[in-house]
Amino acid sequence: MDEIDYNIRSALSTDRSRLENLIHFGSYIHQHLDWKPPLDWIGSKPYLLLEKDGDLFATLACPPDLPEMTWIRLFAANSLINVSRAWRLLWEATFRELSRIGKIQVAAISLQGWFNELLEGSGFEHTDNVVVLMWERPTPIPEPGSIKISIRPMMLEDLRVIEKIDHDAFGMVWKNSLESLELAFQQSSLATVAESGNEIVGYQCSTSSSMGGHLARLAVKTSMQGNGIGYLLLHQVLSQFSSQGVKHVTVNTQQNNTASLALYLKAGFALTGESYRVYQHNIIG
Repeated sequence: MDEIDYNIRSALSTDRSRLENLIHFGSYIHQHLDWKPPLDWIGSKPYLLLEKDGDLFATLACPPDLPEMTWIRLFAANSLINVSRAWRLLWEATFRELSRIGKIQVAAISLQGWFNELLEGSGFEHTDNVVVLMWERPTPIPEPGSIKISIRPMMLEDLRVIEKIDHDAFGMVWKNSLESLELAFQQSSLATVAESGNEIVGYQCSTSSSMGGHLARLAVKTSMQGNGIGYLLLHQVLSQFSSQGVKHVTVNTQQNNTASLALYLKAGFALTGESYRVYQHNIIG
């Protein structure tokens, strides 16, 4: 097929069922691990479709959640087009759209080798790896030190303060928007905050399924880090999951985040050997 015959346009709400079929039956699928499913981003830009004669061949979505940062949330292509061609056409159009925003960082966590090749061929830099750790019952959970910090359930009205803690604690790539934090809270099976007096100084959100528990997010106010607050939150999560009979709890962190790795290893987590590449591309509009 000649490239001039392809049509690239923004996804519309009426495209939802076609996109569902592409994700389900496509030969090449990358979905970002997110609180918001890829199809829920329809209507946000850039979210592009690659078509010919009305048939959908591929899609690429990476609408920003924060002004200076976005993730590749979805790339999917069927077997009727060369995946490298589909990616190149869609990425070039996406790059142009993002360039109009101004300076923005695009990131991706790649779970598959073919996607690594596409990203590297488009100028993305491999900056880090996400590693997976697991705690298995009945691994002992060392008791935390004695600190004057209380733990209570998270409430919706806490999210504004939590957003500030989150943004201060993480680099740009890993920050969560207020909307993402609200989705995390809504989807959590266990969400708690740490308080010093009446001040929130840390938080965590965890999920659970038939497969076990998962610590999805943990952050401590930067001025309070190093005082055992993160471990206190983690200890409470593991203790509660253990009391519920949960056999496995997982957590993901960056390979170069030595503080997080030390925290999880202290609590009895062990590296599983799973590792996923993190890629970044800086666009200067």
